Amino acid sequence: MAEISVELVAVERRLWSGKATMVIAQTTEGELGVMPGHEPLLGQLVEGGVVKIRTTDGETVIAAVYGGFLSITGDGVSILAESAELAEEIDIDQARADVAAAQDADERARAEARVRAAGQTV
Repeated sequence: MAEISVELVAVERRLWSGKATMVIAQTTEGELGVMPGHEPLLGQLVEGGVVKIRTTDGETVIAAVYGGFLSITGDGVSILAESAELAEEIDIDQARADVAAAQDADERARAEARVRAAGQTV
């Protein structure tokens, strides 16, 4: 099975790195699926997007991401987010409360991404 190296990094920490069979990310140009052999590309991540990484072990890593870039090279995929949070770290009740309390569109997008990443609907 073909694989690619993937790094999911936020300003404050590295969230995940390893081998994967596919990466799905939301960019300003639309949702993008990346598999081994993908052409080099640089894309801007949407504010309040969700990234999914299918690992070679058959697991799926899901993260809410807030801005940043997706870089695809011959060496692999780098997701460089301004900030990000793994789905398993998200308190769904707090995320829902944050959606309700959002003061502007940016806050709401971030909170909604956290809810979606946790596998819930807004």
